[in-house]
Amino acid sequence: MPPPERRSRGDVAAAALIAAALLLLGSGLWWVSDARGTTVRTDDTPTAGTPLPGPRTLPSSLTQLWRAPSGATPEPVVTGGTVITGHAGEVTGRDPVTGQARWSYRRELPLCTVGAAFGQALAVHREGEFCSEVTALAPADGSRGAQRTGPLRPPTRLLPEGNLVTATGQRYLEVWRSDLVRTLEYGALPTPVKPGAQPRTRCSYGSIAVAAGLLGVIERCPGERADRITVQQADPEEPDRPEIELSTLLRGRGASLVALTPDRSAVALPDPPRLVVLDNTGQRIVERGLDIPAADLRGDPPAGAVPTTVTAGATYWFTGSATVALGSPDLLPMWSIPDTLGPGTLLAGRLLVPVPGGLAVVDVTTGEQVGTLPVDRGGYTGPVEVGSAGDVVLEQRGDTLVALR
Repeated sequence: MPPPERRSRGDVAAAALIAAALLLLGSGLWWVSDARGTTVRTDDTPTAGTPLPGPRTLPSSLTQLWRAPSGATPEPVVTGGTVITGHAGEVTGRDPVTGQARWSYRRELPLCTVGAAFGQALAVHREGEFCSEVTALAPADGSRGAQRTGPLRPPTRLLPEGNLVTATGQRYLEVWRSDLVRTLEYGALPTPVKPGAQPRTRCSYGSIAVAAGLLGVIERCPGERADRITVQQADPEEPDRPEIELSTLLRGRGASLVALTPDRSAVALPDPPRLVVLDNTGQRIVERGLDIPAADLRGDPPAGAVPTTVTAGATYWFTGSATVALGSPDLLPMWSIPDTLGPGTLLAGRLLVPVPGGLAVVDVTTGEQVGTLPVDRGGYTGPVEVGSAGDVVLEQRGDTLVALR
């Protein structure tokens, strides 16, 4: 029988060296991993995230409830009864009435944008030159859901529609479904695997709009005499092979895609200011002059999305100095209000439109201003995006979100 094996000092030293190496490797991997730079604080309150009921009547006045820094939200973000703010690298789910943080998700990376789609909050963090780190967060408790990475460049914002959401870009854009699987990539792909699949890879994008299953984009392409509008399927059979519904040159440059439906698109053009409505073949249906300053329509909207509020009955469009109502589904102008600060939001059957010194109460059918709710904005005079959570009115004033009731 062979003698039993005995461990020598060399064996023990070798084992200790291997263990130390593994510990060092594990520490190194943790040091460079996403986990090291991520802090998650979830909420275990069972009732958190219950949506507040909307008011039946408007209040006679509004006072400030709370405010919070939120430079990553282009407009008030509300989902599942929770108000979402984004500042620096942190996304926070807040109680609409108190502003108290219910949960938070923080990464040691700056935020590109924060939005909401398919009942979840979506955080897009920037790593290096790309807005690549996307995370879905449950609005009730902040728990993490699906995650993805992608080659989006800033500036970008999220445009939800049904179970899809579009991430905008100036040369490249993506569409994701509710599990954050990509359904469409369009434009200058960083690493194309199917040469020739993309129709125009040298174009830049001025503005983008979404409708049920569709994505529209204003393209500016080298060698073309005018801007181009392209409408395509948001969920084609192959994500990297676009299915184009229409693509046609417009009669001018500096176009902005204001609104999109399955049958029509509304495009604003400057010099002179006018709105052109096209059918789903690209044929012009109507062209209407707009009584707004020409400067309103010069330049592209921030992150490629025209400021609008879309409802079942109309699209309310902020031109830069006025709010214009476009009927649904024909997208024809119904009325306009001059000297406004944003598109407004529906509350208790009325449209609340931000104006200097308050919120104008507007009849949605006629555009008549039937009242005003005074709001003290403390000297802030820039654009205002308005939303609501139950009977709490929310104003996005630049990098700050303010709650009123």
